[in-house]
Amino acid sequence: MAHRPNREAYFKARREAIKAKLTALKKEWAIDPSSHIGDWVQADKPMHLLSLGAGVQSSTMALMAASGLLNPMPNAAIFADTQSEPMEVYLWLTKLVKMLPFPVHIVTAGNLMYDSLSERVSREGRRYISNTMPVYLQRKDGKCGMAVRSCTQDYKVKPILSKARELAGVKERDPRVRVVSWIGISTDESHRMKPSLNSWAINRWPLIEAGLSREQCLRWLKDNGYPTPPRSACVCCPYHSDDEWMHLKHSSPLEWARAMEFERQLQSAHLNESVSNRFEGTPFLHDSLVPLDKVKLSGGPSKDRWGNECEGMCGI
Repeated sequence: MAHRPNREAYFKARREAIKAKLTALKKEWAIDPSSHIGDWVQADKPMHLLSLGAGVQSSTMALMAASGLLNPMPNAAIFADTQSEPMEVYLWLTKLVKMLPFPVHIVTAGNLMYDSLSERVSREGRRYISNTMPVYLQRKDGKCGMAVRSCTQDYKVKPILSKARELAGVKERDPRVRVVSWIGISTDESHRMKPSLNSWAINRWPLIEAGLSREQCLRWLKDNGYPTPPRSACVCCPYHSDDEWMHLKHSSPLEWARAMEFERQLQSAHLNESVSNRFEGTPFLHDSLVPLDKVKLSGGPSKDRWGNECEGMCGI
């Protein structure tokens, strides 16, 4: 009869091996990684960089990698801070960073909410406001529309790519693949997958590879003793469902008030006829075209608007 190994002893040994591996990695990356770029970029081996939004999917991806369930171990993670996330995201990010055996770089292109309200002056002396958010518009002819969105590209994608280039030592017009970008899109949002437009980088979706949906990510987190991460989305994001607006209203009254005030200031800024590049209509954060302080939020199942955020960087 063939010898059958003791199941409990096997899994105990496996846990000890993973623990030893994580301990070694923590020691290895306790130093400033930017000073060891040359050690990471050997031959044509690309760096594996995880795009961390600090939401459910990207947090699950990071923690699964830290547990050795997703390979290879990422060299680093990058969190693009819009400076407009709810406080619960920043609190969770602080905890998450301490659980990971690889460094987390925080980058920013500025404060999205502040920049969306700031009046600027062109070289020709023209006063204008930079429109980046996909707000809902009530036009003068009674029709409704949606503003062109570039906030994800400007405040998420570009800062992450810039840091990736720096970490991987990417040179101008580098034809070699130097970076593998891990993006936390789950199977229920597979339509948000997009290939990289840069010759030096390729996108990878580990949760898709593992066949995990958002619900399965939540289950994995719970089964492994982790708290439920918050939705990674700006306080003022027009893609919020009614459930998410209600959560903000009841769990963080100050941030709810901040969102309402932002909407009022945005409307005031774009009603100023002396400012060019204004929205073609009155902007609202809720698709009912009713101000947040007066909108009637309905509970229960909500319409999913995140499919419109096709960059795959927000809400994860």
